[in-house]
Amino acid sequence: MENILKVIGLIIMAIGVVCVYDARKLTKKFFSTSDTNDATRSLKIVGFIVSVIGSILVIV
Repeated sequence: MENILKVIGLIIMAIGVVCVYDARKLTKKFFSTSDTNDATRSLKIVGFIVSVIGSILVIV
């Protein structure tokens, strides 16, 4: 069970890192172009929080 939680944590952490790294591309793909900067900032914050949650799962 512990290994399964670590693998799930690694996957969640990877998703968060991808959100932070590709925030501009993801924003252009899914949102309108008028609020690109605000959506990019929000996606980076959400990606950071998701990666922190994933790293907590890996550590515990």
